[in-house]
Parts: sequence; structure tokens; C-alpha cells
Amino acid sequence: MSPSRRSFLSTLGAGGFAIASGACAARGAGAAAGGAPIQAPASGPAPSLADVIRIGSNENAYGPGASALAAIRDALPEANRYAFLAVGDTVHAIAAHVGVAGDHVALGCGSSEVLVAAVAAFTSRDSGLLTASPTFELPGERARTGGAPVVEVRVDASGRLDLDAMLDHVTGSGLVYFCNPNNPTSTVHGAPDVQSFIGRLHERSPQTTVLVDEAYHEYVDAPAYTSAIPLALADPRVLVARTFSKIHGMAGLRIGYAVGQPSTLRRLHPWLGGMTMSVLTAAAARASLADAAHIDEQRGRNREAKAFTVAALSHAGCTAFASDANFVMVDVGRDCRSFASACAARQVRIARPFPPLDHHARITIGTLDEMRRATAVFAEVLSTPTHVTARWPRRHWHDVIAQEC
Repeated sequence: MSPSRRSFLSTLGAGGFAIASGACAARGAGAAAGGAPIQAPASGPAPSLADVIRIGSNENAYGPGASALAAIRDALPEANRYAFLAVGDTVHAIAAHVGVAGDHVALGCGSSEVLVAAVAAFTSRDSGLLTASPTFELPGERARTGGAPVVEVRVDASGRLDLDAMLDHVTGSGLVYFCNPNNPTSTVHGAPDVQSFIGRLHERSPQTTVLVDEAYHEYVDAPAYTSAIPLALADPRVLVARTFSKIHGMAGLRIGYAVGQPSTLRRLHPWLGGMTMSVLTAAAARASLADAAHIDEQRGRNREAKAFTVAALSHAGCTAFASDANFVMVDVGRDCRSFASACAARQVRIARPFPPLDHHARITIGTLDEMRRATAVFAEVLSTPTHVTARWPRRHWHDVIAQEC
């Protein structure tokens, strides 16, 4: 059984501070704990994070597996050494895990660094980014910052990427961002859809690169789904991003990777740090890759807690998009800001808004116990007239919009 995150640093002992202080930034510079701000009571101190159910950042509530924690402890004597060997060993471990040669893998500080590098490498003022709305915002934000045009295509009524509509806008794009499963809607496209989309895309715009973000790959249950890695191996205009932040429970350790042809990865290298990973993170990643039983356990726990959560929300009158991830996107029938604010006042922190789905709330799947307590809060809030729930000032959401996931 995986140790709790609360026991994580105590398990590491004296080395805990080195990890906590050495991890590089997450996908964005948002709130340290993710989601909405902790709501202080009318009197007395604000609650500690231990009192808050944090289900707003798509983190794995169980944290790293026992084998990963043991690997971190065992690697502590090497903390005085640079991670040159550890990086090489980790690249080869990932390559073996996904069935490719080592030169087909590039490491990043979380998959966020891979996404940012891809935007920098493949977009410009003349060749912009084509993406969905809503989807993970980081690629669009970084493209705009770099002066590249961004075209956003709204998801369809089921929360899935509208691939036909995206094809209508692809000509001249430098990069297409394809999040599969999509964050925040939790929906997935099967392999036939992905292969057909990329093939038709390259007929219309041969020079466009497709970045397939598979951050939630390990959670997918849809029978038609497979990874796009085989497409990336066959086509230099396809790139796949993965992360250890989700099912591996290592969001705070910061490691992700890209898979693609060597010539494609070389275009990313100027924007990849190379030495942003510690020997401790590298050891944890290799151990977690090898721990298939832990990953299977995490899939089962997520599946059970997600089914409970969707059933509870349905009983409360809410409809969720089909989910193949560790979160659900739910129509709460009211402004999502007021819903999130009311939940935060009861110490349950869900995700920020994702316009234009202003009546949908993204809820991360925590432990089964957390979801039992959280769904009781959801039912209480949903039974309250909407004019009673408070709203956060819009400026707060600007502050957290770039936070991870």
C-alpha cells in the first residue's frame, strides 16, 4: 500500500528538505497548493493544509509508491553528485518502458517544460498554435507570450476535441496541441480518430507538428485508445509528451519526457534545461516505472473513487462528461466560480474555471475517503440557492490560471 503524502517527508527523514527545496517549478506559477485559496474562519487561525481536501490540481492523492520512496532514500548518499549518470540511466529506463531507443526520449522538468519547448520550437509570428477550448492553457499562454497567433476551437457538446473543426483551421499552423485525454474535460479519442486526424492534418498542412499530450495516459480505460507513440516514431511531425506527475504521484518531484524522432527532439533541446532533475527524482522515476503493481493499484483506486463520485454527483442532479482520467468535469448547473467558492468555504478545493464551460466544475479524484467527504459538501452546496453562495473576485482566478493541470 502506498504511504500517504502526509507521511512523505517523515519517511524520507533528513533528506526531505533537500527534495522540497530542490524541486523546480510546476507547469505554472500558480497557488502553491493548487485550486482556490484556503478560506479563513471568522475567528481564529486559518486551517492547515492537512484540514483541506485538495482536489483541484489533478494530483495523485496517494503520492509516490513505496518503491519510489525507498529509491529516494537509497539515493540520498549521491545527493552530493551532479545527476549526469542518473539522467542517462533514467532516459534509458523510460526508453525501455515505452519500447524505443534512448535517442527517441528527452527529459523535461515535468511535461510542462516539454510543452513550453515545443511551443518555442514550432511556433512563430507566422506559424501559430492551434488548440482546443477548453484545454490545458499553458501552450496557448506561452505562444501568446512569444508573439505567435493562437486559434482555439471549442470542444463539442460531449466535451471532446472537435477534430473536424480543428482541421478547418489547421492550414499554416506551426503546432497543434492535442491533449488526450483532454484536460479539463477528461474525454479521450481512440486510436482510429487520432491516426485519421493526424493523417488528414498533414494532407492539409504538411509542415505542421502535432504535440500529443498524454499526461493521463495510464488512467485511460476506453478500449479504442492507444498511445500515439507509434505515430511519433513513424512521423517526424508528431511528438508525444508524458509526465510522472499523475499516476506516479510525483508532481512535486518534477519529471516528464518527450518521445519522438531524434531530429524532432533536437529542435526542443535549446529550451530544455538538461540538468533540472535531481538524482533523487531520477531514482524515484526509475523505481516507479518498474513498479507495475503500484500503477495497477493506482488505476484501481482511481476507478473506484471516480465511480463513487460520479454516482454521488448524478444523485445530486449533476451530469459529468465521460472520464478517462483522474478527474471529472461536471455540469453543476450554476456559475462554477460561486460553486467553487462555496466548496472552498467548507475546506474542499476544486479547480479554477475553464471558460467557456462556465457551469462546469473540474473535480480531481482523491482517495475514496476524501471523495466521500467532498461529495457530501457538493450535495450541501448544490442544495443551497445560488444567490446565497459567494463569488471570488475575478482577479483571484488570474492569479491561479497558470497553476499545474
